[in-house]
Amino acid sequence: MAGDAFTVAGRIRHQIDPIKGSRFIATVTPVGSEEDARTVVAKVSAEMPDASHHCTAWRIAEPAIDRCNDDGEPGGSAGRPILAQLTGRDLINTAVVVTRYFGGTKLGVGGLVRAYGAAAGAALDQVETVGYEPMVSATLTVDYSDIDRVLRALSSVGADIDPPEYGQAVRVNVRIAERALQQMKQVVADATDGRAQLEDG
Repeated sequence: MAGDAFTVAGRIRHQIDPIKGSRFIATVTPVGSEEDARTVVAKVSAEMPDASHHCTAWRIAEPAIDRCNDDGEPGGSAGRPILAQLTGRDLINTAVVVTRYFGGTKLGVGGLVRAYGAAAGAALDQVETVGYEPMVSATLTVDYSDIDRVLRALSSVGADIDPPEYGQAVRVNVRIAERALQQMKQVVADATDGRAQLEDG
């Protein structure tokens, strides 16, 4: 999935012209997991609590997940066309929520498919995309005396660092671009004279 894939650089919101009185507002957000995506949906729902529907789709790279939801619209009329816009653009780690304010006129299944697809597509046309880089996770166990040097070393190679866990030693969970993993191992080994223990995955 991640060979020539892309993700979005940031969050945007875009509204298309009303269709028979109904308003369609698409929110596009980068996400790293399904939990992130569900948080995005909850946030959008809270921002527009009086909307009729919040229909969703997202694609996650690791593990590979494609998911969509019609949120009360007729089956297949909303989530699937949103997901098709993501798939057609090879976008992953991206969530789209299309919010509908019902305008009083039913659009029919075909009309809904076109409307939700158009709303998602128009928003995705506006968003900046970047090449997706596969990430890997690792856990470091280091001595208290080494932790400051290790954190500086990790920052120097662009690792995402969770807050350290302090016990008998210090454990640090990190995520880093797969291409930079060997470089990270080297800078950590240099910073600790080889004392740090590293577990991949």
